[in-house]
Amino acid sequence: MLKAHTVSTIEYGRALATLPAPHPLQTGAWGDLKTRWGWSMLPTLFVDNGRVVAAALILKRKIPRTPLSILYVPKGPTLDYENDTLRQQVWQQLITIGKRERALVVKIDPDIVQATGSDEIVLDGAGTTIVRELQTAGWRFSQEQIQFRNTVVFDLTKTEEALMAAMKSKTRYNMRLAKKKGVQVRVGDAADYPMLADMYAGTGARNQFGLRPAAYYLDVWRTFAQHNMLHPLIAEYEGVPLAAVLLVHYGDVCLYMYGASADHERQRMPTYLLQWEAMQWAKAQGYKTYDMWGAPTHFDEDDQMWGVWRFKKGFNGTVHRHIGAWDFPIRPQLYKLYAELLPRYVNWLRNR
Repeated sequence: MLKAHTVSTIEYGRALATLPAPHPLQTGAWGDLKTRWGWSMLPTLFVDNGRVVAAALILKRKIPRTPLSILYVPKGPTLDYENDTLRQQVWQQLITIGKRERALVVKIDPDIVQATGSDEIVLDGAGTTIVRELQTAGWRFSQEQIQFRNTVVFDLTKTEEALMAAMKSKTRYNMRLAKKKGVQVRVGDAADYPMLADMYAGTGARNQFGLRPAAYYLDVWRTFAQHNMLHPLIAEYEGVPLAAVLLVHYGDVCLYMYGASADHERQRMPTYLLQWEAMQWAKAQGYKTYDMWGAPTHFDEDDQMWGVWRFKKGFNGTVHRHIGAWDFPIRPQLYKLYAELLPRYVNWLRNR
């Protein structure tokens, strides 16, 4: 009989590392960060006959002026998704936890691929099966997709020569050009974080994507660094920073979670060399996957990620289209109101 237990972050972390394909956003480090930004966390292990078989970092946020809350499992839960019985038991256990915690809704965001490809789409049978299973069990595709639904990944078990050969010729050219024009890449440290936050703010303004306060990003980077999960790389020309990537790594995955670039000296193509250095570092550390963390939801020029996609496309990774976030309404009538009002609120925030 599967049982769920809320445990300490230390116990949770030890167990999570033993499970298949845990995502960095399912770690105690992410939960630790979120507790300083309006959430509490419930690190939960699912045990069957004394053995941990699944885990979920459950984030909980109170709905102001009500006794209700929202539960969210970012890029989780973590389990063997090929085990049909286990999947269904975990879905049910999460619903039980939602009722216990007086949740309006339980939101999950399993890191499951439903299809691959940007132009020619290839469906994944297992992912499609899980979508049908969630629908049958009463889960609903969420109007609030918090994480990127699509991303671009690279198989780091391939040789560097194979990774390079797969890239577009223009991308390889720009990588060589950056070196020729004197761009150098160094490892960053905590002293660089304020500069990186300023650069990230400039990148957000230039590309028109939403930004949190600088204090949030500083907190993210310091928290991941404290848990030995952060690797910042900075591209410079004559000692002046031109671009940066902040890699978050855990398990078998190295995630390009944050990237920034300055307005000046862009003709030196620092971002191309930076990505290649990041891939090489991740491969040298033994990570099996390099995840570029984000691709368009719709692969057309109207998508707000299109400009970023033009850059990422040149490295010629594999586009993974995930099943996305799913909601289980614990209180269906209130959830209906929540689902109707939330998109309007998000659009209002974006317009501001």
